[in-house]
Amino acid sequence: MSAGEGTVGPVADPAGPVLVVDFGAQYAQLIARRVREAHVYSEIVPHTITAEEIRSRRPAGVIFSGGPKSVHVDGAPVIDAAVYDLGVPIFGICYGAQLIAQQLPGGVVANTGVGEYGRTDLNVVTEGVVFGGGQPKHQQVWMSHFDSIATAPDGFAVTATTAQVPVAAMEDVERRIHAVQFHPEVVHTPHGQAVLTHFLYDVCGCEPTWTMGSVIDHQVEVVRQQVGDARVICALSGGVDSAVAAALVHKAIGPQLTCVFVDTGLMREGEGDQVVETFQRHQGIELIHVRAADRYFERLAGVTDPEDKRKAIGELFIRIFEEVSGGIEDARFLVQGTLYPDVIESGTASAAKIKSHHNVGGLPEDMQFDLVEPLRLLFKDEVRKVGTELGLPDEIVWRQPFPGPGLGVRIIGEVTPDKVAILQRADLIVREEIRAAGLEREIWQAFAVLPDIRSVGVMGDERTYGYPIIIRAVTSEDAMTADFARLPYDLLERMSQRIIGEVEGVNRVAYDVTSKPPGTIEWE
Repeated sequence: MSAGEGTVGPVADPAGPVLVVDFGAQYAQLIARRVREAHVYSEIVPHTITAEEIRSRRPAGVIFSGGPKSVHVDGAPVIDAAVYDLGVPIFGICYGAQLIAQQLPGGVVANTGVGEYGRTDLNVVTEGVVFGGGQPKHQQVWMSHFDSIATAPDGFAVTATTAQVPVAAMEDVERRIHAVQFHPEVVHTPHGQAVLTHFLYDVCGCEPTWTMGSVIDHQVEVVRQQVGDARVICALSGGVDSAVAAALVHKAIGPQLTCVFVDTGLMREGEGDQVVETFQRHQGIELIHVRAADRYFERLAGVTDPEDKRKAIGELFIRIFEEVSGGIEDARFLVQGTLYPDVIESGTASAAKIKSHHNVGGLPEDMQFDLVEPLRLLFKDEVRKVGTELGLPDEIVWRQPFPGPGLGVRIIGEVTPDKVAILQRADLIVREEIRAAGLEREIWQAFAVLPDIRSVGVMGDERTYGYPIIIRAVTSEDAMTADFARLPYDLLERMSQRIIGEVEGVNRVAYDVTSKPPGTIEWE
C-alpha cells in the first residue's frame, strides 16, 4: 500500500466537493476556508486542471479565485474553456470574474484607467441569487483590481455596480454561472459570507453537512480500511498537529497504535511532562518516552550556524527514532500530522514512501513505512476543532505552532543547557501574559528569542552584563504571511518587568515589529 493511500479521498457529502481553482491569488486558501465555514467541503486545484479532470471529480460547484495578473497580459492563467459546458455551477471572484467575461462570447474586459482598491460602495441593482436573504441594496465590499468588466457576456444580467465599474456582479441563472468583481472571502466585505453561502446552497444545492464530527467519522473509517490489523507508530512531537493525528488514529485502531515521544530538552517549559500526562495517562495511548536532552546538548556543543543546528537536531532525531522503532518490528505504518497547506504548497500527490518531512524531523528515504495522514485535507483551525471534538485538553489543542528543532532555533548561536533554561523561563512569561490578557486565541504565535549578544545594564545600583530577550508576536491566517501583533504597551511593560525581574541573566527586553515578508516568523 503506498503512502497516504486511503487518505486522499473526499471527506465531503455525496454531492461532491466544491473546487477552488487557484489563479495565483493570495486568497485562494481563504476562499476554501470560507466555503468550509459554511459546512461545505472544498479543495484547491490548479488552474491547469482540465474540464475532464473536473468532471471526474463530480464537484458540486467550482469557484474561480482572484489572481495577481491582468487577463490581457501574455502568459496570464486561464481555465479550460470546456468547463463552461459541464453544467457545473461556477462562481468567479475578481480575476475569476474577468476571466469568465473574457472567455464567454460578448464579454469585454477593459483597462479603463481607473482601478478600485480597498473599501468600495456597492450598489445592488437587482437581487438575483447571491444577493438574496435580505442583504442591503447598498453595501461595502473590498476591491482590488485595475481592469474592469465593461460588458457582461451574452445571457448575463448585471446585478451590481459601483461608481467606477458598470459590472461589479453578474449572473447567468440558466447556466448557473455567477461572478463578482469584489472579494467576498475577506472580512472587509461584511456580507461576503452571505454571498458565498447563497451560491453554495441556492446554486450548487449543497447542504451544511460537513462538520468536524463527520470528518472524524470518515477518517476513522478510512484509517481502519487502510491499516487493517497492522501495527502503527506515531512520532509525537508535542505539537497540535501530531497530537490530534495521534488521537484520531487511536480512536480508529486503539492499541494497534504506539506513539514515540523524543524529549529533546529543547521544548517549552513543562511541555514534555504535559505530553506524557495527556497521552499516556488520560488518552490511554501506548507511549514510548525517550529522554534525550543530554544527547542533544552534546551534539549541539560548538554548533552556531542555524542550518547546521537544524541538521544536527534532525539527524539525531532520526537516529533515536530508528533505535526505538527498530524494536517495533511489525510496524508497517507511520502517522504524520500533515495539513492541507503542506499539500497545497508541495503541489504534488502523496509520495510512495517516506521522504524528508518537517512533521517528524526529517526521516530518511529508506525507511519503509506507509504514511497515515488523517489531517492532510484540513486547515489549522479545523485541526484544532477536531482535537476539541476528540476530547484533547485546551493546553494541547490551542498550543501555538512550534518549530521542529524547538528552542534550538530560537537561541541564536550555540545551544547550551543554561541558555535553554533562560529562554524557557522567559518564554513561559510571554505566554502567561498573553493568556492573562485574553489574547491567546487572537495571536498566531507569541514567544521569546535569545540572541547571542550581551549588553550593559544597571540593576540594584550595580552594573550588569546580561542577555537581552526579544519578544516576537504575530497575527496570521495560515503562517504564509504574518503581521507583528499590536500588543498594548502595558502588556509589553508587564512582560519586560517580569522577564528582567524573574529570569536571571537577562537585563534588557526588545519587541520585534517586523512583518512576514520581509522577515520570517522564526528568527532562524
